[in-house]
Amino acid sequence: MRPTRPANAPVTLFGPDFPFAYDDWLRHPRGLATLPEAAHGTEVAVVGAGVAGLVAAYELMKLGLRPVLHEASRMGGRLRSQAFEGGQGVIAELGGMRFPASSTAFFHYVNLLGLQTRPFPNPLTPAAGSTVIDLEGQTHYARSLEELPPVFREVAAAWNDALEELGFSGLQQALRERDVPRLKALWNALVPLWDDRTFYDFVAQSAAFSKLSFRHREIFGQVGFGTGGWDSDFPNTLLEILRVVLTGCDENQHLIVGGAQQVPLGLWQHAPASIAHWPTGTTLASLHGGATRPGVTAIHRASDGRIAVTDTWGSERTYPVVLVTCQSWLLTTQIAVQESLFSQKLWMALDRTRYMQSSKTFVMVDRPFWKDVDPATGRDTMSMTLTDRLTRGTYLFDNGPDQPAVLCLSYAWMSDALKMLPHPPEKRVQLALDALRKIYPGVDIASHIVGDPITISWEADPYFLGAFKGALPGHYRYNQRMYGHFMQDGLPAAERGIFLAGDDISFTPAWVEGAVQTALNAVWGIAHQLGGQCPADNPGPGEHYPAIGPIALPD
Repeated sequence: MRPTRPANAPVTLFGPDFPFAYDDWLRHPRGLATLPEAAHGTEVAVVGAGVAGLVAAYELMKLGLRPVLHEASRMGGRLRSQAFEGGQGVIAELGGMRFPASSTAFFHYVNLLGLQTRPFPNPLTPAAGSTVIDLEGQTHYARSLEELPPVFREVAAAWNDALEELGFSGLQQALRERDVPRLKALWNALVPLWDDRTFYDFVAQSAAFSKLSFRHREIFGQVGFGTGGWDSDFPNTLLEILRVVLTGCDENQHLIVGGAQQVPLGLWQHAPASIAHWPTGTTLASLHGGATRPGVTAIHRASDGRIAVTDTWGSERTYPVVLVTCQSWLLTTQIAVQESLFSQKLWMALDRTRYMQSSKTFVMVDRPFWKDVDPATGRDTMSMTLTDRLTRGTYLFDNGPDQPAVLCLSYAWMSDALKMLPHPPEKRVQLALDALRKIYPGVDIASHIVGDPITISWEADPYFLGAFKGALPGHYRYNQRMYGHFMQDGLPAAERGIFLAGDDISFTPAWVEGAVQTALNAVWGIAHQLGGQCPADNPGPGEHYPAIGPIALPD
């Protein structure tokens, strides 16, 4: 395989573990695959109506299958946009809210639905306007990195230098060019060296950081660069963080105007321009009579070899194939899954997945008051804020002059999120306001709040049990087992026919592109099992997987 992109091509989520061009596969005029006529209309169960479930169901419908979506909670999964009561469409993004431009398969669907996007107000970006960094009681105001004290620039330079110790520029250039042999060779050499080492170990032992003080590492952990602090990820394997920065997940991010939940909801209602078997105008909504099936409580192999799915109300239906897109812990806590459907090694991977906690607290305010200029300082009244205080990250969302706006008072992960867990919304807001008052002593944030707060702790939701996966050292083997499960020709008959998708199945958890790509893997696997074939000039992930799939480490 020769490079397929120029040297200055943008960074995309192209691998690195499996460098397959999902965006090109989706755009091909001949489509993803064709099925035998006898397979048309076949029912396929899809468990979970998050973005992975909706993408898979939408593409399976286009192939002429009849997806049957089951959802126990809310359609959209962790793309959850909740409107403030009386807020005229003003929303809080409780799950995914910032989407890197490198997520080209996800943006295929964003563009298909005609949704608008704009830059996300991350720290030190033009979209944020201004940023305040508050550490150890000292507050720094800036519009760019250059305006911060030298220690912050030293930390940023050390991070860039540390990445170069891993050959970062060469890796990213191979990724830009989609030079598959070079990218695979470079990445596969790193996997066995770094799978069992933590992110913090890498930072502390790198030549770039080891010559600096502990204070530099502390700043990197508390506020970091790009999307904020990195300390919540310090226990994770370095490989997970390296993927994030290599594929541009932490930069050039966008929000979806009107809310990210429009993507899964839009796919539910969208009539494809090209569709097999079904009449023009068919949508997932029309195939379902307007609503999904109830949640799933059990999955087992029926006596005829098909897979039986039991829903909340005890109704059982059988299917030739089933796609499960919920978080893997639910396969032992919410759904009674017959143990023989997966190998014990795969069960180990599914059970050992570690989920990270996440908490957000939002309020609606009467207007974007933070843009008022303080006459004494000439600065914005309030800014996007990173701090070591309880709030950690505070984000400001402007809907136009004199229009209701949104404050994400606190966005925190792991132990910081757990501090919020026992508290009701009003207490969470008060805790956040108390912290922010110390940063902005002259700003009466509370006087601008209108309506009721909106808050979430994903670990407290029984249908999620956490926000997203965070792979620990030694978990590469588990990820490789889950990700490659869509390749089922070599599996025993008892383990075929049940597929997995979702960001926790991917190598890039917490990023929606991982959910989309694994959904597309499952589409290929289901089509293949039902006798389908990809066009000769548009081979799918299954055709490429044997040659360029993730490296397998020895057990």
